[in-house]
Formats: sequence, structure tokens, C-alpha cells
Amino acid sequence: MERDSQLELYEAVAARLKQAHTRVRELQVPEGVRMALSRKLLVVTAAAKHDLPDAARRLDRLMKDLDEGRFPEGD
Repeated sequence: MERDSQLELYEAVAARLKQAHTRVRELQVPEGVRMALSRKLLVVTAAAKHDLPDAARRLDRLMKDLDEGRFPEGD
């Protein structure tokens, strides 16, 4: 049963990561900001390989920041 819940969480995180990548790509922000957001998405993707619940939490925070218009400063 736990395997089923892990699979469901994996599918949910994967779908949300895809949505997040699309949102970041479509943002009208300076390229440096877009790159910083892309790096955050890469960190979440890497975390998903080792700690799926942590990756889901990180993705929640990132999506909330996007929803509220809080973006990292670009380099």
C-alpha cells in the first residue's frame, strides 16, 4: 500500500513540476530571474530523486512564491 502512495506522490510531483516549468517559461521577467527560477526547479527535481516528500514541500513553496509574484533576484 505504501508503494501505491509513493507512486501517487511521484505522479503528482511530476505533473506539478511540468506545470511549474511551463509557468516559469511563460513569465514576463528578466532573463536573470528566469534563470534563478529554473535553478530552483532543478533543485526540486534533484531532491525528488532522493526525498520525494521534501521535493513536494519545496515545490509547494516555489509555486506559492510564483502565485504571489515573489521572484528571486536575477544575477
